[in-house]
Amino acid sequence: MSVPVMELQEVTKAYRTNRGPHVVLDRISLAFERNENVGILGRNGAGKSTLLRILGGAEQPDAGRVVRRGRVSWPIGFAGGFHGSLSGEENCRFIARIYDADVDDVVERTRVFAEIGDYFNEPVRTYSSGMRARVAFGLSMAIDFEVYLVDEVTAVGDKPFQERCRQAFAERRAKSSIIMVSHSLGTIADYCTRFVLLVDGRLQVFDDMGLAEKEYRRYAA
Repeated sequence: MSVPVMELQEVTKAYRTNRGPHVVLDRISLAFERNENVGILGRNGAGKSTLLRILGGAEQPDAGRVVRRGRVSWPIGFAGGFHGSLSGEENCRFIARIYDADVDDVVERTRVFAEIGDYFNEPVRTYSSGMRARVAFGLSMAIDFEVYLVDEVTAVGDKPFQERCRQAFAERRAKSSIIMVSHSLGTIADYCTRFVLLVDGRLQVFDDMGLAEKEYRRYAA
């Protein structure tokens, strides 16, 4: 029996509100197998993005623990971690060192993928949102992870660039695990083979998208 690449063990997360604690994750446990693609479904406010942040380590659970047996990405394409005063190259060097990756290789792969020319050496605060997204996606693809986290798949740039993004992502899916959050049932169906519905802080797991969609629509109605 294979050892899961990641596990949630009795994870609980709640937020304070004016009406008292709002529990978004209620003692949830789930094992993520190697080289499988898992889609997370749930209506707005269900806690999908919170779950993704906890999986990635950007947020800690109130109780329980997350066991990681491989390198886990930040959400693909996320540019919020860039330092505005640093250039694209300097941000790439900093992040590559954090993940103990080949710094020069990561920089060059990101530079070539992003295709923003000399702006790569300019402060990120001077970038347009599209340029930031290009660098963020390129950087996500330049570092090898055992698990890739995806919080919505967004189209960036022109059609040729979008096609390169799809090809790069397909290559990563072939050899890594994918955990994806999306409001699009079609996207989840296209990318994933196992489906998790988050309702009232608890998880329902499905191997069939049809059953997952039926249950999702019942709660989302």
